[in-house]
Amino acid sequence: MPNYKPFKVIILGFDGVLGSVLAGALDLFSFTGVSWQRFLDEAVEPRFNVQIASLGGVDIRCSNRLLMQAHCDIQDVTACDLLLIPTIGDSIDKVLRQNSELLPHLQRLAKTKADIASNCSGAFFLAKAGLLDDKIATTHWGYASKFKADFPLVDLQENQFVTQSGNIFCAAGGSAFYDLGLLLIERYCGREISTQVARTQIIDSKRGNQNSYTNVTLHKPHSDPLVKQVQEFIEANFHRPIQVSRLAAMVNITPRTLNRRFQSCVAMRPIEYIQAVRIEQAKRLLESGDVTIKSLVDHVGYDDISSFTRLFKRATELTPKEYQDKFSRLPI
Repeated sequence: MPNYKPFKVIILGFDGVLGSVLAGALDLFSFTGVSWQRFLDEAVEPRFNVQIASLGGVDIRCSNRLLMQAHCDIQDVTACDLLLIPTIGDSIDKVLRQNSELLPHLQRLAKTKADIASNCSGAFFLAKAGLLDDKIATTHWGYASKFKADFPLVDLQENQFVTQSGNIFCAAGGSAFYDLGLLLIERYCGREISTQVARTQIIDSKRGNQNSYTNVTLHKPHSDPLVKQVQEFIEANFHRPIQVSRLAAMVNITPRTLNRRFQSCVAMRPIEYIQAVRIEQAKRLLESGDVTIKSLVDHVGYDDISSFTRLFKRATELTPKEYQDKFSRLPI
């Protein structure tokens, strides 16, 4: 069995944090590569090195009055693979005011290759630091009105469980925390490990299938069941040839009507959605590590490498190779 260099995860600790999320994140990532292996009597191989960081490395007083000991000072963290911002459990305005000195460290780490993820009201920290301007995000529905009023430059999608904008992820809160955790574990360790964690922790993931993570930025809330049916078909069959006329026939409408309803619901035509799903899947594969462009093109349903490369660069402003070099999560 291969040895893995654990990915470095930093969980931000601050007075007023929701204790269950702080401890839950610590457990979820710390036991990845451990619990499943213990059940099968296999050698454990922790996939993440997880530390709680606070300003000055001081103890953290959670909103439930539990005291948590920090492992390190956020000022000493120069790099990490993943920075997690847990839920604010106390008054949001008070916590942001009392922890304003954390914001420069969020901005500093955002300039590195680190992924940054918030849960629930933790998104207020990211927004306060200016990291969500002109990006999509989500938070708990109960805070949506306040969030929109405080941060009008953020594209808040309060109906989404999880959002992704580049290397920044947000979860809506509650059980969405587990969806976010599994999503990130899959991003770093692959689908198999993520499934192991879900089974050992008995987490009922709401993501549906592995492609839901890939297309998290494509799912815009709407109530048209016909469009949802076509979306699900595309996401399950993106690697095969798909014709819009066949999609329309599948749901007994004309291609023109399908185009119109798609445009109304998801702001793109079916052919554009097919391309977007394929590009997102290609990005996911490139992020996972070692994949050739030829095998990548075959996997996402294209025949011509040059035309795929043009589409990919138009969508990401990077060639597939440049994207892989920048975002690959292949362990060293």
